[in-house]
Amino acid sequence: MSAERAPRVAVLRALGLGDLLTIVPALRALARAFPEHRRQLLAPGWLAPLLPLIVEDGEPCIHELAEVDGLGAGLRTLTGAPELGVNLHGRGPQSHRLLLESAPRRLLAFRNEDVPESAGMPVWEPDEHEARRWCRLLREAGVDADASELEIRPPESGELPVWCRGATMLHPGAASAARRWPPERWAAVARAELGAGRDVILTGSRSEVGLARAIAAGAGIDPRHQLAGRTDLGNLTALAAGAGTVVSGDTGVAHLATALGIPSVLLFGPTSPRQWGPPPDRDLHRVIWRGRLGDPHGDAVDPGLMEIEVEDVLEALSAVRRLPTAASIA
Repeated sequence: MSAERAPRVAVLRALGLGDLLTIVPALRALARAFPEHRRQLLAPGWLAPLLPLIVEDGEPCIHELAEVDGLGAGLRTLTGAPELGVNLHGRGPQSHRLLLESAPRRLLAFRNEDVPESAGMPVWEPDEHEARRWCRLLREAGVDADASELEIRPPESGELPVWCRGATMLHPGAASAARRWPPERWAAVARAELGAGRDVILTGSRSEVGLARAIAAGAGIDPRHQLAGRTDLGNLTALAAGAGTVVSGDTGVAHLATALGIPSVLLFGPTSPRQWGPPPDRDLHRVIWRGRLGDPHGDAVDPGLMEIEVEDVLEALSAVRRLPTAASIA
């Protein structure tokens, strides 16, 4: 059947990098359940480089991306009604109504009393791990889904500079101040890594260039290794895939390390890793969290994050490097 005539599945997840990576198991399950359908993701356009890496049996789980930045702009790139609309964005009502604009013949979403079309659907559980949440939604609708299937295919990294391969990748930024560990502590970690003879690279968004430069200056990092603001998502993914270890806060790069199977040390502050962290049975990823909850959108560093010391991070890095799997990756 031609792509134009194939029935479609439209999946809504109009959020960021980490949010996309937590639904990888659900996307793989949908690809298995609807192999003859044209599968479309409604998400921000800048996430497109990641889609060829989300595969099931060697084939992309998503065939095309319909650009949706947030929930307020409406759907502009969908033509025709999908056979199935799957809300992997939230519990509604706004996300439900946005997806319903495409007039899907069938809706799969969490129940919301303000949206009659969701009556009888699964109930939202607020403390559920993000990956398990969406797999449960599918399972309760009869679609088998395994929340442990978080892996993505590593990208081509042939053009990476030699000093990137096996380096310690530090990603100090986060969307809010509450989740940003102090820059002087990042600089101390970098100095220790450089002192041990390891290359260090710094990554971040364009808005985090100043932060990365300050850390690079404080640690004596080669300015060429300060890559914040100089990468798109494809480059960033290749850097993470080629790194020896990744150190990150609770942000999208932490999920990249998990998806790529790269040893990582992850710093959590106001949010619980039980909802957003890597599976606890994966030794390659060490989470440091003091067990305190706070406002993840706060404008000051979370007190629990401040309780994490430089020595804690260095000890965790040493621990993941001693693992046989980490050694084979390096």
